[in-house]
Amino acid sequence: MATTQADLLLDQFIAHLRVERGLSANTIQSYSRDLVRFLVFLGGLGCGPEEATREEISAYMGSLRGRLSVRSAARGLSAIRMFYRFLVTEGLVPTSPARLVESPKLPRRLPEILSPAEVDRLLEQPDPGTPSGSRDRAMLELLYATGLRVSELTGLRVRDVNLEAGFVRLIGKGSKERIVPMGDKAKEAVQAFIAGGRNELLGKRSSSHLFVNRTGRPLTRQGFWKLIKRYGRTAGIKRSITPHGLRHAFASHLLEGGADLRSVQIMLGHEDISTTQIYTHVTRERLKRIHEMHHPRP
Repeated sequence: MATTQADLLLDQFIAHLRVERGLSANTIQSYSRDLVRFLVFLGGLGCGPEEATREEISAYMGSLRGRLSVRSAARGLSAIRMFYRFLVTEGLVPTSPARLVESPKLPRRLPEILSPAEVDRLLEQPDPGTPSGSRDRAMLELLYATGLRVSELTGLRVRDVNLEAGFVRLIGKGSKERIVPMGDKAKEAVQAFIAGGRNELLGKRSSSHLFVNRTGRPLTRQGFWKLIKRYGRTAGIKRSITPHGLRHAFASHLLEGGADLRSVQIMLGHEDISTTQIYTHVTRERLKRIHEMHHPRP
């Protein structure tokens, strides 16, 4: 099959995402899949991306109704907008026809936040007297203390943790660096694991990764997900617990304690503060429930 102009533009854009934007392989794959679907639609209309107008893009978004979820459709439009920004930058189109296309309305889903008491029970479950328990305690303490994404947690290398200064160095989305304080509890748990349990798990092997399993390999996201589920059950917590749940708890508990939104945004690694603002809604909803439960005239 002959390579079309649209295929060449897509290849150039994907190379741009990989080399210049430094996006992850999973993100690039998602954008590529969304754009292939869009370009096939345009091909059916007999036009390429350079000729497409707002009307063609709106028609494409309309064609997704009933086929994709609202969230998937919104992600697809985001990919299209990024693609056209690239074309504008390269001088291939004068303006982006996607900029005025209305985004699908996403339902706002407030995360269910673990209470501080539930977090305490969860963090007490691993047995620090065993190598794997010491590792699991360190991972849970660090996750709650820093609000890391689970991929960031499992990808940590020993050099990324500065125990003396009490900071974790992270390379997040788009290869952006951020520094997050870890707190004394997490610092002590990580220090204890490095001094004992980690060496026992590694045996005679070596690894640059901080959190390893009994084979000396990095603990996977799936492996940690299973661990936190198990500890949630043993802690007697009825609601579903995920690694991302501790990230939610980190942000919500900081804001409830008086932290400012901008600081929480920086620690979470959110590019847009509107992403962080969902936690202010969570905090208000919780305060409202507390008021209704305890005020004599609710």
